[in-house]
Amino acid sequence: MFTLDPKNPVPVHFIGIGGISMSGLARILVKEGFRVTGSDRDESELTRELEELGIRVACPQSAENIDRFSASDPIGLVVYTAAIHPDNPEYARAVEKGIPMMTRAELLGQIMSHYSDSIAVAGTHGKTTTTAMISRILLDAGADPTVSVGAVVPEIGGNLRIGNGSAFVAEACEYTNSFLSLSPRYAVILDIEADHLDFFKDLADIRNSFARFAALVPEDGAIVIGDTVERPEEITAGAPCKKVVTFGLSEGADVRASEISFSGAGSSFLMSFSDGAEPVRVNLAVPGEHNIMDSLAAAAAARFTGVSANVIASSLAHFKGASRRFEKLGEWHGVTIVDDYAHHPTEITATLSAARSMGYRRIWCVFQPHTYSRTKALFDGFVQALSGADRIVLADIYAARETDTLGISSADLMNEIRKSGHECDYFPSFSEIRSYLEKKVSEGDLLIFMGAGEVDKIGYSMLGD
Repeated sequence: MFTLDPKNPVPVHFIGIGGISMSGLARILVKEGFRVTGSDRDESELTRELEELGIRVACPQSAENIDRFSASDPIGLVVYTAAIHPDNPEYARAVEKGIPMMTRAELLGQIMSHYSDSIAVAGTHGKTTTTAMISRILLDAGADPTVSVGAVVPEIGGNLRIGNGSAFVAEACEYTNSFLSLSPRYAVILDIEADHLDFFKDLADIRNSFARFAALVPEDGAIVIGDTVERPEEITAGAPCKKVVTFGLSEGADVRASEISFSGAGSSFLMSFSDGAEPVRVNLAVPGEHNIMDSLAAAAAARFTGVSANVIASSLAHFKGASRRFEKLGEWHGVTIVDDYAHHPTEITATLSAARSMGYRRIWCVFQPHTYSRTKALFDGFVQALSGADRIVLADIYAARETDTLGISSADLMNEIRKSGHECDYFPSFSEIRSYLEKKVSEGDLLIFMGAGEVDKIGYSMLGD
């Protein structure tokens, strides 16, 4: 594989540079002295920001972009995302020209390898929030970390922070096994559940990938793993490192939460450590037990970099959350409007459970299923999870990378939810959903727009009037 050398920077071209992760990596390379170009299907706020940094961006993608950007100084490396296929015109032209190529994850792994305290956060749920929490803790500890995360995080002012310290914190996604290209000294495994079944065969296949991820941790590193992971020894057995730290609510967890109480949009609990640190009281301003679990994982990882328990507790108390993670958008005629990225039954259950403890009159969940394959594979789970709302409204399935409907639709979900005795409606357009909501919601209600697609646009449109 091509090895990127910061001491001998070559021109690098990104196919799909407008993506939130790709744009972040492009910024890092610019800081390191690389000449960067890129392309995307359409212009966006991110591509315009990159151009302001001096990065030449072409829209749309075409084979001529490779020729044009190579005219004066030949491209030495092409980076592409998992969404780019061999029939992409720029991919094909790069192959034709024999230009070295690597995936986004491979580039991220090479960048991480230059940091002594590299932390990769993996798991089916909670990756973004935990990555953001670790970043906030390290910032408050004066560590000056570099951070790459899959959402906008207030603590770092975006999805990327370029620091000058020894720590690199990265969100690590298991889809297409991209996290196997990373170089973590410390690996965080939050949980392991069935997901991305358009790529993985089954849960056993997913667990095997997480075991391979754990095996990337070197002898002087450590693994942080949740106590909800079944048979964790199967995941960590092949890792060269000797140190494995567990976190959770069980008495045997190395980093544990007890004496938990919930209040409004937050919680309070006692955080205990098995490494000798004194227990500390933590007051979180983000709701739900799932956020408590994420904070325990973040604390465990931060301890490996030498952060004190007191700094961890103080930092978590000021954590504001990440975008699209129970993010309050505003108020509409006395109705609280929230946006949440949940698109898996476990995430939906956690979010609705947190909302239930907050005292709203009714909870409305407007859900846009994400991909046909996930909807079909986890159908029964979605029916059960969505039933945690008082009223459910469904949008059409967000296809994302898929084209085959697999014979599944939001109407199928609606019919099954109704069979279970819960009120549910489906509308094929966002305008119909908005019109329906404006007639039905009332003061004191909580209106959650939920999903990894574009359903949040309805909430923004209501607030924009």
